Amino acid sequence: MTGTIQNRDKFLNHIARRLERERISAPLKRPEWRFRPQNEVLKHASQDELVEVFKEQCQKTHTSLLETDSQNFPATLKEVVAGYDGGPIVTWKDDRFLKWGLASTFHQEWPNQGIEFFEWDYAKGIENIAITEKANVGIVISEITLAESGTVVLFSDKNKGRTVSFLPQALIAIVPKSTLVPRMTQAAQKMRTIYHQEGHVSPCINFITGPSNSADIELNLVVGVHGPVKTTYILITNL
Repeated sequence: MTGTIQNRDKFLNHIARRLERERISAPLKRPEWRFRPQNEVLKHASQDELVEVFKEQCQKTHTSLLETDSQNFPATLKEVVAGYDGGPIVTWKDDRFLKWGLASTFHQEWPNQGIEFFEWDYAKGIENIAITEKANVGIVISEITLAESGTVVLFSDKNKGRTVSFLPQALIAIVPKSTLVPRMTQAAQKMRTIYHQEGHVSPCINFITGPSNSADIELNLVVGVHGPVKTTYILITNL
């Protein structure tokens, strides 16, 4: 359903009058900054160096980090799920899981072991949320990963419900090594590139840094206040 904008000009003209100036209708020229320090942080770091920064930050954010390769990835994932006491498990509907050899795990091994497994299905509508909020483990894939802050960036769409990342008790984020960038600056640049190349970018982008936590009360950090109580990143070193 496409919405319509009504009374836009009247509204903007009113704002301009209240500011006691003419309404600006021409495009604004982007300023040329003499110094851009945000581009300098970790500017020359290799992917291996970014991995080391990422590891250090994960320790600070109470996030478990495991390294593996694509061949051993299915076994690693099963170990992490077992460590979280199994299902119910919910994942995105993403073809990459099949490419990484998880078809039999998802649809045969876990069901045969009595582990409930659910794959997000946009056709089920709100039923997806009802199932996801009862899940023990949610599994997602990081599209861009910020080394400086230990942050995974998730692109939601009809097959990738955002609630998979914050309703289950535990979160497992798959991190291909190639997704590592220094910081938010490069992530924003990468998203702009995606937009120009594909004509669109996900309407819902989530930046997640480890398990949920809060320090609102007397500045005491409490992990697991809302959303996943525990988080594990699985870094796939050859992807």
